[in-house]
Amino acid sequence: MVIAVDAYNLAYVALPKAGCSSVKKALAHLDPWMHVPPETDVHTWHELYPTRRHNPRDWARLAGYYRFCVVRDPARRLMSCYTDIVVRRGALKDSPQVRASRSLPLDPDPDTFFSRLARYRRKSSLVRHHVLGASVFLGENLREDYDRVYRTDEMAELADDLSRRTGEQVEMPHANATGGGLSLFDLEGRTIDRLRPLLDEEYAFLSDHYANPLGLRIHQACVTPMAGVS
Repeated sequence: MVIAVDAYNLAYVALPKAGCSSVKKALAHLDPWMHVPPETDVHTWHELYPTRRHNPRDWARLAGYYRFCVVRDPARRLMSCYTDIVVRRGALKDSPQVRASRSLPLDPDPDTFFSRLARYRRKSSLVRHHVLGASVFLGENLREDYDRVYRTDEMAELADDLSRRTGEQVEMPHANATGGGLSLFDLEGRTIDRLRPLLDEEYAFLSDHYANPLGLRIHQACVTPMAGVS
């Protein structure tokens, strides 16, 4: 779903786990035709503005708008899926298919979760939604399709830009801060190896914005001389 604020010619596409709750909240308060209920929580913004997969036709009709998105470091985005879905929400327990699976713990540690990520995403639509590649939501061509791509560490700049464009004071505090402090390199090496193809693809897509931390990491066996080999 394209989130458009027609009063100000703004168009935004959300990427899960990339500040979308905060941006949706700010846009809902900017939109003069959006009814914001008196009592809100983080779920309010996703009910008002559901996150959908990219639709080129919807996006093309807003060519005259200020079109923007927010992206996040792929490894940090992936780790936040664990800290939010597994740790904070305990949401795996709400999935009938995960509960029915004998091989998938409901409260896995990080290595168990990520080493079995392919199975968790098949069983849980919530996990699948949050680990889908950025291009699924944003489209394949960020350079041509967007006036500006903000990183999550540039959201204060996004708030300033929206303030200038609308004449309204826009603030963008984290509406759904997952925290947790989990780093990719907290995982075991073999777990990282299983995530490598997924992360390589994501970093390639976002190469204008993030460097792949795995790019120079190679197995120790590849650099350790072996006897009798020259």
